[in-house]
Amino acid sequence: MSVKNNGPRPGGGPDDRPPLSRQRGAVLQQLRGQTGSVTVTVLSKLCGLHSNTVREHLDALVGSGLAVRERAPAAGRGRPAWRYRARPPQQSAAREYAGLATVLAGQIARSSADPRADALAAGEEWGHALLSGEEPARTPEEARGRVLTLLGDIGFAPEPDEDGHGARLPRCPFIEAVREHPGVICSVHAGLAKGGMAALGGDPEQVELAPFAEPDACRLRLGIPPGGPSGPDGLAPRGGATAPADGGESR
Repeated sequence: MSVKNNGPRPGGGPDDRPPLSRQRGAVLQQLRGQTGSVTVTVLSKLCGLHSNTVREHLDALVGSGLAVRERAPAAGRGRPAWRYRARPPQQSAAREYAGLATVLAGQIARSSADPRADALAAGEEWGHALLSGEEPARTPEEARGRVLTLLGDIGFAPEPDEDGHGARLPRCPFIEAVREHPGVICSVHAGLAKGGMAALGGDPEQVELAPFAEPDACRLRLGIPPGGPSGPDGLAPRGGATAPADGGESR
């Protein structure tokens, strides 16, 4: 018995996030009150909470796009500590993205001789612009995490794989537009991830998007996992994006 592939659920931006608990909200407020990034140890003292508790809240805040995690500069032996900073509300890309992508899809679909290539290029340029003002990532791991943070802020609700080299995208801010112009919207999304990765100093050629790869999600790869060049089943050949399972244009 076949399972109908409806793709990701409709996505949303920051307003679509569930409300924070009182304690998590207090951690976020403390983080917003700092002039720069801070470590878990520092924030634990400020909040009067155990470091494991604060770390759990910070992981959730990073996952929802409300905070940013970055490595401290290397100093001596050992891996540098993680540092955290709040993401200013005005940095949310969701509202800008909504207007741009809706107009872009129709225009490219009507006027372009190669809609997929033009949409990919437009997405790359825009993704680069969104992250070009940030400090370059110190490691590929950090670059991948920051690209996923951007996608989460836009409304894709990424669920990172355990190996850190890819993610499920169970939500899509423009699922209805995807069904109408899959080759355009999906290529913009692929380009967005590629452009963001390039802006942070990562390798955009390792970015691959497989739309509708699962019954309820798309798949994104941001790097080649150790042990082999191939990504999860269903991912596109390098440099492109596969066609949605319903037989539409490529994403």
